[in-house]
Amino acid sequence: MSEACASEIDKLDRLSTMLDSRFRIPGTPIRFGWDSLLGLIPGAGDLASLGPSAYLIYKGHRLGARKRTILRMTANTGLDFFVGAVPILGDVFDLIFKANNRNFALLRKDLADGVFEKEDMA
Repeated sequence: MSEACASEIDKLDRLSTMLDSRFRIPGTPIRFGWDSLLGLIPGAGDLASLGPSAYLIYKGHRLGARKRTILRMTANTGLDFFVGAVPILGDVFDLIFKANNRNFALLRKDLADGVFEKEDMA
């Protein structure tokens, strides 16, 4: 894996963490991020968090993730957006589902699998 690719993956890891698990509710294991906080703003908050989530998918595509992975990431983000738009239920869902962390895990696994396959073929 090139140094530029590794650097890009580190940036995407930080982005997904910031969006979904940057903060912790004191005295609990519950983590949340800016996606959950923005989701508290009816309508506009969910729309605002859609941008960084879409960026994660775009960068995954640019890094060479498989179409299947990109589709799963898109489905996670879509589910997060539409369920997140429902008052109260959406806020709880954001705390539990963490679409961006899921998407980054999918991306990391897909890229690692791809790297090992290419190295094995060489």
